Order: sequence, then structure tokens, then C-alpha cells
Amino acid sequence: MFAKDIGIDLGTANVLIYIKGQGIVLDEPSVVAIDSETKKPLAVGKDARDMLGRTPGKVQAIRPMKDGVIADFEITEIMLNYFIKKVNGRSILSRPRILICCPSNITQVEKNAIKEAAERTGARKVFLEEEPKVAAVGAGMDIAKPSGNMVIDIGGGTTDIAILSLGGIVNSASVKVAGNVFDNDIIKYIKDKYKLLIGDRTAEEIKMTIGTVFPDDNNEKMEVRGRDLVTGLPHTITLCSDEIEEALRESVYTIVHNAKTVLEQTSPELSADIIDKGIVMTGGGALIKGFDRLLSHELKVPVFIADSPLTCVVEGTGVLLDNIHLIDNH
Repeated sequence: MFAKDIGIDLGTANVLIYIKGQGIVLDEPSVVAIDSETKKPLAVGKDARDMLGRTPGKVQAIRPMKDGVIADFEITEIMLNYFIKKVNGRSILSRPRILICCPSNITQVEKNAIKEAAERTGARKVFLEEEPKVAAVGAGMDIAKPSGNMVIDIGGGTTDIAILSLGGIVNSASVKVAGNVFDNDIIKYIKDKYKLLIGDRTAEEIKMTIGTVFPDDNNEKMEVRGRDLVTGLPHTITLCSDEIEEALRESVYTIVHNAKTVLEQTSPELSADIIDKGIVMTGGGALIKGFDRLLSHELKVPVFIADSPLTCVVEGTGVLLDNIHLIDNH
């Protein structure tokens, strides 16, 4: 039996797995629940995420990836092993080739850690590729030609901004401001303004339901439940999307500022290509209302959201596995 090639988008928030010939076979949160006394894993993925913030003292729900890199090596290995077994990517005879995406601008040590974690799950060969390049391929950009393409990939832990040409990254920036930071901004804002404590999952729900980064007339409202910090009792407030815009403003402008810097460092020829083609946004952050309009307004370049921003990276691994010659072999 021949091993199937596997592409993995090892994200801070979610892990997606692509198997050659089958497409995307797994999309689960990057969370592992362990027993804090015995250190044994109890649940991985969706089951573990359901335990976040709801577990008794001895059960710990851990996110082993932080800012796109491995924060907890052992737990990452448990998680990868579990997911690869789950999609049946490793039978007794097969040792697949695995392509894993990592943020641009991570150190060689961090790259080696990701590679080692994958090798220990039984891979025959592990390729590493930078996330913005894979996202651009997954979004359908032709990066092999000598012409400029720009992609902004807003994930859970990092935002990767890159300009690509001739199959490689010409200029890039990786900022540790992305979905998780937005959630924390919302939690902090509600705590400061309303003295109400909410959890990560509620913050994410607010961001996805009424979150916006570009103020407009369509001011949506949402009821939010949490714990009142003064009385200690459950309490409900009504939030509107203008407040979320205010909560996210500082973090969002960090991304805008970095995108401007990357553009300013680009040669005039590539800049001209980008003005023609526009910038493509990928990643979960691209789904926040008004982000494309804000970037377009600030950068003076048309901005488009990829067709399926959440799966661009893992779909890109599928394309690259079919064209192994495009992968940089470091």
C-alpha cells in the first residue's frame, strides 16, 4: 500500500488536514484536554474545546500552539498523532510525506520543532512551507510567474503579510496580532466598560456575529451574558457593533501599519502589479465585517477576500503536494 501525501495547516486555533486524492478530511480546534495529575490526554479537538472554561480542577484544556509556533512540544505531538490516526493517514505499512505550514519569519529552532513533531508521528519525509505562500496558492493566485502578488493571511495566532513573485516570498511581515488578540480585546473592553467578565468562546461569538472594523450605518446589536464583577452574579448586557469596532481598533491598525510597511519596501514594478491585481485576504480574520474595506481605504489598493478564506492554506497544501517541485526544500 502506498502512503498518501498529507498536508497540514497547523494553526493556533484550528488544525486542518488534507489528504491527496481525498481533499480536506479534518478541521478541528487545536486543543488538548489533559488530566493535570496523570498528564494523560483525555480529549483532543472539538471534544477538548467543549471543555474549555468548563472543566473541573484536575482537567486542563491546553492550546499547544501559540502565535503559530509550538508552545508545548509533547502536547503538540499527542495532538498530531491523534489527528493523523483519526484520518487514517498512517496505516501499518504507509509512511506518508507530510507538508506542514508555518508562519513566515519564525526561527530555524521553531521550524525544527515543528518538523520533529511531525517526523515523530511516523512521516517518511516532512516539508515545511511558509503560510502566506501556501495561502496564496490555495486562493488561486499564480505565484510562479515573475509578477507581484500580495496576500494578507489573518489566522488565530499570527497575521502573515507577504508579497510573492516567481514562486517565492519577496517581502513579508509576521505580526502576532490576529484572531486570538481580537478576542482578548473584546474581553478587556467589556470588562473595562461594563464590569462584566466573559469567556473566550463568548468573545469569539461576539466577533463573528456583530464584529466590524469599519464603522458604517448598519449598527447591529447582540445580547451578551457573563458574570458581573461587582455582584459576582450572572448578568446580561446589549452590545452594538460600533463598540466592537472601538475595541478592535488598535490591534487592527497594527495590521494596517505592517501591511503599509511591507508595501513601502516593495520595488515599484511589483507595486504596480499589486495595484492592478489587488490584495487577497485569507484566514478567519478576513471574515470580520469591513476588514477588506478598511484595508482598501488605508492602502489605496483594491482588496478581495478569498473564496474560502478558512481553508485556503490547507487547500494550498493540496496544490503543492501535486507540484512538489514548487516546495522549498530547506
